[in-house]
Amino acid sequence: MTALSIPSPSDGVWDLGPVPIRGYALAIILGIVAAVWIGERRWVARGGRAGEIQDLAIWAVPFGLVGGRIYHVLTDSELYFGSGGNAIEALYVWRGGLGVWGAIALGAFGVVIGARRAGIKLLPVLDAMAPGVLVAQAIGRWGNWFNQELFGKPTDLPWGLEIDSAHRPAGYADPDLLFHPTFLYESLWCLLGFALVVWADKRFRLGHGRVVALYVMVYTAGRGFIEMLRIDSVELDNVLGLRFNVWTSIVLFVLALAYFVVSARRHPGREEAIYVDGRRDDDVRSETTDEQTDTGQLPG
Repeated sequence: MTALSIPSPSDGVWDLGPVPIRGYALAIILGIVAAVWIGERRWVARGGRAGEIQDLAIWAVPFGLVGGRIYHVLTDSELYFGSGGNAIEALYVWRGGLGVWGAIALGAFGVVIGARRAGIKLLPVLDAMAPGVLVAQAIGRWGNWFNQELFGKPTDLPWGLEIDSAHRPAGYADPDLLFHPTFLYESLWCLLGFALVVWADKRFRLGHGRVVALYVMVYTAGRGFIEMLRIDSVELDNVLGLRFNVWTSIVLFVLALAYFVVSARRHPGREEAIYVDGRRDDDVRSETTDEQTDTGQLPG
């Protein structure tokens, strides 16, 4: 290997006594924590109450994990239900295999449930949470590095990725081969996208779901290109000459762009009311202070 290549971890699992600590799981957990923290700060800045994004995460995270696994299993079912597969391994989430679109779709469904229960308007809270999801994806992609998976085609670039022979697909046995570190490309793209979305939201006061639409456009623009570098095989890896996930990125980009344009025309500006009953957090604090004053209590 060259001196400038990127090494892969020799082992993505560390034993802490009887408990295995997996790099993939750590990356996912750290990503979730970052997304919740960023979403919380953005939600409070929009006038929301502190702690509400954490409450919504209780719904979003389990739904997202289930959705991500279902998407992966459906698009790679041959791994588990084909010849030589083991169906029970479809439940082994800790080994990797979470489809991002399944995670986002069911994770958003979890947010819908939590928001309805809390009396929160859906589009404002999704707009607050969306940029943090890009950071979560940037961190989560490092789980693929720990697992030595989802890398790209061979390359002679100085940042080529070293991959052990046990993790290479057939036809790439040459020990001197280096591969495109697609996990790194996507991680960096997501961080760049985060900066772009946050800037655009602040500059143009995006609302009514347009932050979410911009998030989808930014992510799919990079994902479509990166997907074409990958060499991992999936069942739907050649639909009219393109991988299934490339088509998914194209379709979602077009839909998000259409929504962005239509929404901007119909609902220019940003929502002021973020709760179903029209209140903002400053209204709630004012009511609480008045009530405490009437009862002789000091606000804490």
